Amino acid sequence: MSDILNGLIERVTYHNPENGFAVLQVKVKGHDDLVSVIGSTTSVTAGEHVEAVGRWVIDRTHGQQFKADELKTTHPASAEGIEKYLASGAIRCIGPKLAAVIVAVYKERTLEILEKTPDFLLSVKGIGDKRLAKISQSWQEQREVRKIMLFLTEHGITSGRAVRIYRTYGHESIAKIKENPYQLANDIRGIGFKTADELAMKLGIDRNSPYRARAAIRYTLQEMAGEGHCGYPEPGVVEQTVKLVEIEQKIIEDAVESVVQERSVIRESVEGESWLYLASLYHAEVGLAQSVHRIASATPHPLPHIDIEKALTWVEQRLTIELAAAQKEAIRQACQHKFLVITGGPGVGKTTLVRSILEIFSAKKLKCVLAAPTGRAAKRLAETTGRTAKTVHRLLEFDPATGEFKRNQQHPLTGDLFVLDEASMVDVVLGYQVLRAIPADACVILVGDVDQLPSVGPGAVLADLIASQVVPVVRLTEIFRQASESRIISAAYAINQGLMPVLASSDQLSDFYFVESQEPESIQDMLLLLIKERIPARFGFNPKSDIQVLTPMNRSLLGARNLNQVLQTALNPGDGGPEVERFGWTFRIGDRVIQNQNNYDRDVFNGDLGIVEKINRIDQIMVVNFEGRSVEYDFGDLDELALAYVLSIHKSQGSEFPCIVIPLHTQHYLMLQRNLLYTAITRGKKLVVLIGTKKALGMAIRRVDTGQRYTALRLRLQKM
Repeated sequence: MSDILNGLIERVTYHNPENGFAVLQVKVKGHDDLVSVIGSTTSVTAGEHVEAVGRWVIDRTHGQQFKADELKTTHPASAEGIEKYLASGAIRCIGPKLAAVIVAVYKERTLEILEKTPDFLLSVKGIGDKRLAKISQSWQEQREVRKIMLFLTEHGITSGRAVRIYRTYGHESIAKIKENPYQLANDIRGIGFKTADELAMKLGIDRNSPYRARAAIRYTLQEMAGEGHCGYPEPGVVEQTVKLVEIEQKIIEDAVESVVQERSVIRESVEGESWLYLASLYHAEVGLAQSVHRIASATPHPLPHIDIEKALTWVEQRLTIELAAAQKEAIRQACQHKFLVITGGPGVGKTTLVRSILEIFSAKKLKCVLAAPTGRAAKRLAETTGRTAKTVHRLLEFDPATGEFKRNQQHPLTGDLFVLDEASMVDVVLGYQVLRAIPADACVILVGDVDQLPSVGPGAVLADLIASQVVPVVRLTEIFRQASESRIISAAYAINQGLMPVLASSDQLSDFYFVESQEPESIQDMLLLLIKERIPARFGFNPKSDIQVLTPMNRSLLGARNLNQVLQTALNPGDGGPEVERFGWTFRIGDRVIQNQNNYDRDVFNGDLGIVEKINRIDQIMVVNFEGRSVEYDFGDLDELALAYVLSIHKSQGSEFPCIVIPLHTQHYLMLQRNLLYTAITRGKKLVVLIGTKKALGMAIRRVDTGQRYTALRLRLQKM
């Protein structure tokens, strides 16, 4: 038989909004000490009244607890409960001091005042029109969000995205969800097809519903885009979708016709085979090919006729350098062709080459524009050239009012030479957005290492441009003397050629080490020892700012998620200062974080790295410093961020760090491949340390990424 427990929530020890799990400290009549209550609830705040149905249990570690099968929370009725509720930060802009002042005036009627006559609060010292507006908005939002969460929970779905649903749909949230739950997957970041599908089933929507079939096709194509494909052969899309949703093939085929008719999906014949594309990716691929052709074929070249051989001698003297034969050839190509690709690994002089081209163009008073896909890559480009460089997104000037870039075909950029660095990171969408905004009378140079990992987003733009042979390509291969003395660079080239690099023993002084360790647990322990003690002691690197761990995977003991929590505990354990727990992460002041998606309103982009500098629990805002710029995040938007003590190798593209530490074990089997390891090692400027098994290292060196990306860019370029 179940027991019933009633009481006032004194403290919320833990609550995960994703699955509802909560640990509460509750003041219960007849108990001298607070009672630990464990159960699930949609939302919970200190000060609320709780009714729990369950049983008493004895936990080995924590002693007596009340394990609840059902938890129901309601707004507090007593003045004491209301004050605790408001002081907990439940309502934005009300902290402990203001909560005490408000409750001292309105006592048990406080929540009624908030609900019905909030203007009365203007008589409270410290509340003006602006603060009142924020308080009222927060109260209203919190009330509506609870309704959404309750609605979702009643249908078996727990989601920390209720705030985002409310901000997207407003008061119509529940009505819109009931009408077409699949719309959630399109409109709400963090809610995918599977969650929407689960909800649809609970709402009684027919499994063979055309809504469901159409949403499933789009989801399949989105998943394929996540694997790097721009389009995909139609039979494969149908087969994958049938497998995903277990609907008859005929219904899926009919749904394909519907989405093709409504133009959200484009069908095209590629070499005699029918392919399906999400409309946005189709237009990006076609538009990218057209832009390359438009720029490459336009005449004349913006650089006036010059004696190139004299220019080469002049630039060598000006920069006090000696150019290699391939570098000279690249400069000749840049002075004659409108579109040029420069590729090569580390230490081959790409930076020197770019500086030389910029000097020649600038001497003729031509405007040179420099850009890179990420903030860190743009900063490095600016440092190595001594010129201004921007991220592509900032260059294109996003307009929050329209949700579009201000710079496009109709309003092009101004410039004579556009240099885009780290071009291996450029996916088909970013490539299209930047090239369509470049005027036809300008020339373009793409610089990148084609042997690195392809872009995280769909397409293989750099590789396709090179393979198409429609634009000139210069491949730099000669490693300069100073670079060849670096063990990091010689190891990177050995790996790229499928050879085992020379491994220094720990007693030798080097910039590249392999520390052998067999089991995942011992690799984790060694990693902590190296980062906290050995590397700082021997090389003077700061564990919190100079050392970056890169790992092949997100999951597993040696994956980014687990290692991030291990390193946070070791390097930033928290000293009782403010912290916020959201979406499975705990954030503290001083934490290293990474932005996980483009947010044009905040002007921060996927891959940007920052430091948490402020947490305001009263206003429910966290401030992150990105390269000297402070950016505010509402607590409800913290799923855009993750800890960044450890990054996946994919996320590290375009960045360089003083010291890199890479765990390698066969539990990373799926991801162990040559271009992944090569990319990771080339992120290290001064020191690279591999920790793990020689078997895993050998596996990564031997395995070449054979995964074909379905993209028709090369064919489109060749046809033009």
